[in-house]
Amino acid sequence: MELRRSREKLWRGLTVFGVGALPLLYHTSASTGRWILLGLWLVSAGLFVAYQLRPFRFRIGADGLDLRVAGLNRLVAWAEIDAVVLDQPLPSRGRNQRAAKVLLVPATAATIDRPLTSRSPLTSRSPVDGRPALKLLDLDQVRQPADDVADALARFGAGRFADVRQQAPELSDDADTPDTEALTLLADLTPRVQKALDSGQVSQRQAVKAEVDAALARLQAGGHQPRLAALLKVMSDTLGEDVKPS
Repeated sequence: MELRRSREKLWRGLTVFGVGALPLLYHTSASTGRWILLGLWLVSAGLFVAYQLRPFRFRIGADGLDLRVAGLNRLVAWAEIDAVVLDQPLPSRGRNQRAAKVLLVPATAATIDRPLTSRSPLTSRSPVDGRPALKLLDLDQVRQPADDVADALARFGAGRFADVRQQAPELSDDADTPDTEALTLLADLTPRVQKALDSGQVSQRQAVKAEVDAALARLQAGGHQPRLAALLKVMSDTLGEDVKPS
């Protein structure tokens, strides 16, 4: 079975970027702040598109998993795999249900856990026994339903496969990639930041800066979306330039 990447996030993200760019181009006056924000917006769009179009391969077969994901670009034989886990934690802290994800626990003699840099790629934990695991992908990134993927993994992986969806509370987020919710936040804040910069009114800039700082604080407290946090920090700094309390 070969998984095909879904383009839904790409089209939704491009729509958000396009809608968000229109106010900057047609409803704000030309200024240095405008071009800084537009540049940041375009850089964010480029990073998002590059991430969504990165090379991808995920085949499930009798010989193992033929992968081009998570830093792997080869056939990983079943002998190198101790367990493959399909996990989908229950939502917690009022968050929405997240997509199911595929985790790989390498066998003792495998080289998957051998770090290519100074840190190991095994940054996740198996919800079955807590062993270090490599997150291969979230299933909302592919077109095939999670149940079809589970059937293929069970058929070829046999006793190595464990389906533990909905059986454990969510412990943490791996949100270092841009998502639609983050893009919507940017689309909402960007034209308002530009309008405040163009207004020349200290009170308006301070009010919008307070909103940006509040959003930044929430992101930093959650420890996710570092790229969005960096963009919000630039917005906050730009709004704070030459602003003196009244």
